[in-house]
Amino acid sequence: MTERSVGERIVVTGIGAVTAVGATAADTWASLAAGQSGVSGISLFDPSRLSVRFAAEVSDWKPDAYMPRKDARRMDRYSQFAIVAAQEAAADAGFGEGFGGSERAGVMIGTGIGGIATTQEQFRIMDSRGPDRVSPFAVPMMLPNMGSGQASIALQARGPNLAPMSACSSAADALGLAMETIRRDEADVMVVGGAEAPLCEMAVAGFASARALSSRNDDPQTASRPFDAERDGFVMGEGAAVLVLEKESHAIARGANIAAEICGYASVGDAYHITQPAEGGDGGVRAMSLALERAGIAPSEVDYINAHGTSTPLNDKFETMAIKSVFGESAYGLSISSTKSMTGHLLGAAGAVEALATVEAIRSGVIPPTINLRNPDPDCDLDYTPNQSRERDVRVAISNSMGFGGHNACLVFRRWDG
Repeated sequence: MTERSVGERIVVTGIGAVTAVGATAADTWASLAAGQSGVSGISLFDPSRLSVRFAAEVSDWKPDAYMPRKDARRMDRYSQFAIVAAQEAAADAGFGEGFGGSERAGVMIGTGIGGIATTQEQFRIMDSRGPDRVSPFAVPMMLPNMGSGQASIALQARGPNLAPMSACSSAADALGLAMETIRRDEADVMVVGGAEAPLCEMAVAGFASARALSSRNDDPQTASRPFDAERDGFVMGEGAAVLVLEKESHAIARGANIAAEICGYASVGDAYHITQPAEGGDGGVRAMSLALERAGIAPSEVDYINAHGTSTPLNDKFETMAIKSVFGESAYGLSISSTKSMTGHLLGAAGAVEALATVEAIRSGVIPPTINLRNPDPDCDLDYTPNQSRERDVRVAISNSMGFGGHNACLVFRRWDG
């Protein structure tokens, strides 16, 4: 670590998003604060032969409005989302069209499963029409690093370029690793987040077969119900969210508008089970504790937690146990919410959308709600901000992300007071 990077604060200066509840970051946050669900019947393909026929889709998506049609046709949907969210974030941060080839600006956009819809489609083409009909763009379209790669090309950012892949912790890990990259003085600016477009028959069938998804086809908008006693699984979602992280001195020097500071990160493994969280939420306990310790923040200073809150029986129970373990009696004074109740679960992009919500909660003093929480689980007895947003002064907030394979990540944000 270089001398000038020691102790350097890292700040958020731009946000972009494409989600089922909003075509931009501002629209997404407005919908989250208003408690609006983005869940409906699947329209991207005919889901009639599937047991689960609903999701949180990005509706009316027209990539041609953002990029040349030729380029769009050579990208998987998840890469399209990544580029659009990254460009919005860069513009919001005041970088206009991008970074002009700067080697001090980098990109990290994580994903959970990358171009799975392209993979499914190209396998169908090979089976039905032969291997010679497979697209020459099939491989770059399906690669999980290509959202990050395409965004770096679009923004002309020639610094560090990575695509962290740790299941549903991918975007949170991307944010944490990007923060550390700046602290090591390897970049001044990082465009970072997650993108996912998993809505295809293969992915929906796979998660449904694993009994991870809600099966409430008769009432999709209430299917995602984190911390509710009648929760029966998560709802798949798609989209992207990207934040611009920047060295504080760099941001101040160019007169940037600073939304918040990112000040802590930890990633730990359960080493327990490929899909189930460790008993008692051990991984969440260690991730939250380490992230707060590294940020130099006491648990009693935290005001809000954006929970992983998937609406699955084990996650919500064990995450609640983990919060109680870390925060003790002060856990009952925390505001907590799961915005997945509205956006669905964006898998590898979830941590970025939830980082957006966490930053905006700090900036606006509004806690977004956990909708559909009508029948609280006795094992989940904390304040999950049920059904309606609430005003609260938020100085410190954390965001939890957990993924298949035993991944656990925690990010710590705090108000930037200059």
